[in-house]
Amino acid sequence: MIRLRTFDLGDADAIASLANNRKIADNMRDMFPHPYHREDAVRFIQRVNQQSPSTVFAIELDGKPIGSIGYFPASDINRMNAEVGYWLGEPFWGKGIITEAIGKLVDHAFTHSNLSRLFAIPFPHNLASAKALARNGFELEARLKGTLIKHDRVMDELIYSIRREEWAKRFPEKAKART
Repeated sequence: MIRLRTFDLGDADAIASLANNRKIADNMRDMFPHPYHREDAVRFIQRVNQQSPSTVFAIELDGKPIGSIGYFPASDINRMNAEVGYWLGEPFWGKGIITEAIGKLVDHAFTHSNLSRLFAIPFPHNLASAKALARNGFELEARLKGTLIKHDRVMDELIYSIRREEWAKRFPEKAKART
């Protein structure tokens, strides 16, 4: 069983070791560096630990960080929405860990904020990510043709979302605990 927790600077070596993987970088926004060095991990940890409240967490298994997951609240007229983002070290793929982590993050976001909608934008070729989102109640909300570019490849933008009401219907005991 995993847990989500805040990052510690002591996590930098483990995070850098796992994140320094082209397969991970290829499924992330361009701001995710590759190669990924210890200094990148330190900067990331320092940045996310300045947030209050925390919205980005280490995915921990057996006391060790194995990835990262978070939600990023929007502002202005989109302030009731947040984008979900995550990555997991390759040795832990295919074990249901990211599905579990997404579920824990959704619960945290809807019980510790007033957000009404969470959304994620997995690349179209990342079927495992789309399946993990669907297992947590996210639905394909939109397909925007040819709006993303990664490594000079143009692709569709898939927007998956879950709304607070849908989460509350699916998990009434968790929603009730919030009130």
